[in-house]
Amino acid sequence: MADDGTVGLVPPDIFKATSGLELLRGMAEGRLPGPPITALLGFSLVEVGKGRAVFAGTPRFDHYNPLGSVHGGWIATLLDSCMGCAVHTMLPAGRGYTTLEFKVTFIRAVRETTGLVRAEGTILNVGRTAGTAEGRLLDAGGKLLAHGTTTCLVFPL
Repeated sequence: MADDGTVGLVPPDIFKATSGLELLRGMAEGRLPGPPITALLGFSLVEVGKGRAVFAGTPRFDHYNPLGSVHGGWIATLLDSCMGCAVHTMLPAGRGYTTLEFKVTFIRAVRETTGLVRAEGTILNVGRTAGTAEGRLLDAGGKLLAHGTTTCLVFPL
């Protein structure tokens, strides 16, 4: 979120003229608006560095599936976000990315009583046309809840 608490979209001219790392740092520091999905699903970008992005959020009852645990889609969204943004940190101005595929393995059930979770993404490789990354979802004690991998298409904006 930006300093004033708003979410939104970074204007296209700023997005195209800014490296992925600087763009994400601007979001994490509140100088640029965070994407609307973070407000909707209750998570935020909390750390970013070259080849790494970390999101954190606290699961809520309204994230539950019919079986009484957090829906896998919420978990997958956090992992997709941290892995894709890890790739984005390696891109120069004028380059973008989109997720081509990702795989998630669920290790433990996540509930609202789990408390704050961290989705930590790190790059494996970023080339001219594709980037790969891995992600881990951890509870506050560092226990692994889920993990994943992604392949992202890299393209000119």
